[in-house]
Amino acid sequence: MKCFIGIDLGSTTTKALLMDADSKVLGRGITNSRSNYDIATTVAKREAFADARFNLFRASLSSVEALDGRLDEFLASLERNFRLEQYLEQLADLEATCKNHAADPRFSGQTQLVGEVLDQLFDQLHAEAPEYFAPGAKRKSDFFRDVAGSRYLAVGEAVAKEEGLAFDVLLNIYDRSIIEVENRTGDSDTSGKVLGALDRTFESAGNGLGAAAAEVRGHIGEALQIELEETYVVGTGYGRARLPFSKEHIRSEILCHGLGAHVMYDGTRTVLDIGGQDTKAIQIDADGIVENFQMNDRCAAGCGRYLGYIADEMNVGVHELGPIASKATRTVRINSTCTVFAGAELRDRLSLGEKREDILAGLHRAIILRALSLLSRSGGVRDQFTFTGGVANNEAAVRALETLVRENYGDVAINIDPESIYTGALGAATFALRAGEA
Repeated sequence: MKCFIGIDLGSTTTKALLMDADSKVLGRGITNSRSNYDIATTVAKREAFADARFNLFRASLSSVEALDGRLDEFLASLERNFRLEQYLEQLADLEATCKNHAADPRFSGQTQLVGEVLDQLFDQLHAEAPEYFAPGAKRKSDFFRDVAGSRYLAVGEAVAKEEGLAFDVLLNIYDRSIIEVENRTGDSDTSGKVLGALDRTFESAGNGLGAAAAEVRGHIGEALQIELEETYVVGTGYGRARLPFSKEHIRSEILCHGLGAHVMYDGTRTVLDIGGQDTKAIQIDADGIVENFQMNDRCAAGCGRYLGYIADEMNVGVHELGPIASKATRTVRINSTCTVFAGAELRDRLSLGEKREDILAGLHRAIILRALSLLSRSGGVRDQFTFTGGVANNEAAVRALETLVRENYGDVAINIDPESIYTGALGAATFALRAGEA
């Protein structure tokens, strides 16, 4: 099966999207961006190919009568166990790397103690790993560094204190090890992990799927044999100049976001993309061709990094900001959206007795007001309007945008796709399809 691939190398995340010759999306993948862009690209592509496999599983298993009404449940369980297999592989790598660094001469005299503490630490991390991928489990992030790192620090601090080891030693070992682990692409044997995940899934299913096991394994095996051919790749995004592609395989993020939004909603005429590092206001024609644009890439204010900074100040996850702000009973006026001064104003507002949900509502409104200024300079808002980027998944930002757009431009159709973070990659994949079939 021919696959046309779009890679969007953003400042915070790298996205990959696979498309077939009929423009159907086969799979999507995402990872945190690294200083090593080659690795980020490789990992995002691998994740997209893995997602494509699960979509093939769905198509193949749809004919299994024993799964009638349970297909979604089964696939969700299979994917959770697949992610667990991935996590355990990287956790084992992290453990081995940490123990390797623990042998550093600087820890001379403490080598045995450090080794014992690491043994206890990783024994606990391995034991609790299945909890992170259990049904209904909530994680602040799906990225290995975030999940494993937060638990390493929490468990490590407790174990180090109990054993009389300075916690700084564990921090030093982790900081040196996590970069090495992240910069290894790891085992690309998707089939092996799928089969391991399948065993876990049947074990947890009890007798409910016992009779269907052989048939399900047969269909999974057939889907794993389908060859996914990397036919043509196009890269875009904040770090596109560093992508390991020739110039003919690179497109600007403005062009890709404009075309991607058009593919999602062919009636789109105005696009607003708020990413981690920049904000883009784009005007396109009926064919998805860019007519005008404005871009803010010199200041983090109003972008995902700004929200990340606010989340850190409030000691919550970025994904929690929207739900918290949605509980506001009033909107606090925010005078500055400058990232440098945001923390100071936030603390000032809290010291005056303002509720954090009201402050966050004001911050989201300020961010969208800044975006509307950019939209105005690009040509305003035309029907239809499509909101893309990671911030489009923030319910408070969406609510502020809908309110302000209607206040200023009337009843405009506003489109927000659940997979909006992949808009740039979708546009790049569409360019890849056109180039590959030219």
